[in-house]
Amino acid sequence: MNISEPFIRRPIGTSLLAAGILLSGIVAYFALPVAPLPKVEFATINVSAGLPGVDPETAASALAAPLEKRLGVIAGVTEMTSSSSLGGSNVTVQFDLNRNIEGAARDVQAALNAATADLPPGLPNPPRYNKANPGDAPVMVLAMTSDTVPVTEIFNLADQLIAQRISQVEGVSQVNINGGAKSAVRVQINPAALAAVNLSMDDVRTVLTKVNVNSPKGVLDGDKEAYVIASNDQLNRAEFYRNIIVTQRNGVPVTLGSLGKVIDSTENVRQSGWFNGKRAVLLSLQKQADANVIEIADHVLALLPQLQRWLPPGVKIEVMADRTTTIRASVRDVQFTLLLTIGLVIMVMFLFLRRGWPTFITSVTVPLALCGTFGAMYLLGYSLNNLSLMALAISVGFVVDDAIVVIENIVRNLDAGETPLNAALKGARQVGFTVLSISISLVAVFIPILFMGGIIGRLFREFAITLSVAILVSGLVSLTLTPMLCARFLRRERKDEQHGWFFQITERAFDAMLRFYERGLKWVLAHDRLMLGVTLLTLIATIWLYTIVPKGFFPQQDTGVMFGGTEAAQDISFAAMAEKQQAAARLVREDPAVQNVAAFIGGGGNNRGGMFIALKPKNERDSIDKVMTRLRMKLSRIVGISLFAAPAQDIRVGGRGGRALYLYSLQDQNVAIINEWAPK
Repeated sequence: MNISEPFIRRPIGTSLLAAGILLSGIVAYFALPVAPLPKVEFATINVSAGLPGVDPETAASALAAPLEKRLGVIAGVTEMTSSSSLGGSNVTVQFDLNRNIEGAARDVQAALNAATADLPPGLPNPPRYNKANPGDAPVMVLAMTSDTVPVTEIFNLADQLIAQRISQVEGVSQVNINGGAKSAVRVQINPAALAAVNLSMDDVRTVLTKVNVNSPKGVLDGDKEAYVIASNDQLNRAEFYRNIIVTQRNGVPVTLGSLGKVIDSTENVRQSGWFNGKRAVLLSLQKQADANVIEIADHVLALLPQLQRWLPPGVKIEVMADRTTTIRASVRDVQFTLLLTIGLVIMVMFLFLRRGWPTFITSVTVPLALCGTFGAMYLLGYSLNNLSLMALAISVGFVVDDAIVVIENIVRNLDAGETPLNAALKGARQVGFTVLSISISLVAVFIPILFMGGIIGRLFREFAITLSVAILVSGLVSLTLTPMLCARFLRRERKDEQHGWFFQITERAFDAMLRFYERGLKWVLAHDRLMLGVTLLTLIATIWLYTIVPKGFFPQQDTGVMFGGTEAAQDISFAAMAEKQQAAARLVREDPAVQNVAAFIGGGGNNRGGMFIALKPKNERDSIDKVMTRLRMKLSRIVGISLFAAPAQDIRVGGRGGRALYLYSLQDQNVAIINEWAPK
């Protein structure tokens, strides 16, 4: 049976088949998404519940515990952690790799509905969830600054306008806003004045609740026309609250302003943010688990000019950090490596074949195999990432092997006196099943990877399948297009044919190489015991080196973005923390490797803050390890505050955010015991 005969005898159909593979691969290449690594993220959902004024211990027992009880019975939960602070609790639920995030979200919503009866009755809002991993690095960080507009107004613009529009971008799961809070009117009651008129704080709260209700005003209905009374009588400034009459004593009205101070402020005064030393509101974009990072960044960057037009003239919105810059650069480097590999393989083939048509026929296999692989990747939902492109670069060396075997056998039959057509038919029939067995044996090497589980299996499964598809497509091309081209373009070499200087020089070099190999082989065969000893020593050295080589989950990446966490003493005031945070950000900004710094405090306690640090391009700075070491030494000069810096990584395992590369958990039923042993 000759697998190749139908294709050899039908050159037009074979050429159209090759052209179809080529065109479909080109179209698929431009449709493939770009990502740093294959999609291996866990389905992670963050649940939050807030109760203003509640202390952390009460929040843990009254909010986190009922939620954990209901969420813990959902199928597929691999990790659940909660954190409670002043004002509320957050519960992060992580599911296994096989769990669909949409189905997990429906189960979480059902659990929240069931937990409603267990939660305190006075919650201002029911618990809510979002499909984002709080431990995942933001895709992009934006900064909104102004020299004229107050921070409260900037926050309102960010919360009501910018964040809502960016959240509509496909793939964006959540937009976190740091560095500000909603504008609000704060009433600071004087206890002595309140006691003098025999009132309580609850009486004042009841009055404020009743007077600030936007209720319907009614309709004026006449004989011919009707008018709807549209008037918003809600109070949104301090001056309107000061004259509110709380009660009357002896016929004298008691106003709210006479009981204390009424000022324009924010809901949370313990929040601040800075961008390169200026007060700012920061927006960090979290992506969904299955989102395309590059598409998110492209859509947001295209949206920024429109968002800038929506803002007042004094407010600017800038890109503080963009993780996709290094992702694009790394993918471009791998693409260049792929092209360089193709060029080197073709050059080596020409160096040994030294004839134009055999080199061309062999080289055709490379683009066709790659294009066929691009089409398969598109159908399988894969992306162009560092691992899949690395698989393609490795496959270039494999895909030409089958074509070389076929061409070599056809040339042998051609030199034996066969016509080109008969040589192609006979040569392809002789090695057809050999080529098929070679391709299948190469693919069989990756079978263990295909069945590997966990995050490692997810990472390298795309690598293995991409490489396997490239090998199978090359085998298909070698048994169809390659013998057809040989039958049409190869001719028998004449014995009296004169060769040029390049052929003569390479021929002498190959002869010398062959003689050297022959002498070495004879020496090895004459010293078999010595060579067996060398083989045994090599095996022992390999095992020993494996035991001493450092091992890890994944190499640390230099993405050009770092996240820093700052921590001070627990009894520090907000003003002192803000001063130390600005001093720390100033020292970081002075480092020659740093391009932008955004710092913020608030939201996680008075003694904690965070930083987004964007570094300069790699060719303009030291490695990220040296930069982190240098920043730690600089920050040690500031007394009372510590910086924990870690580079942003493409692979984040676990649903918890942290200030370092490694996180450890201490568990016990008694919080006092944990507090005792954690420092130890």
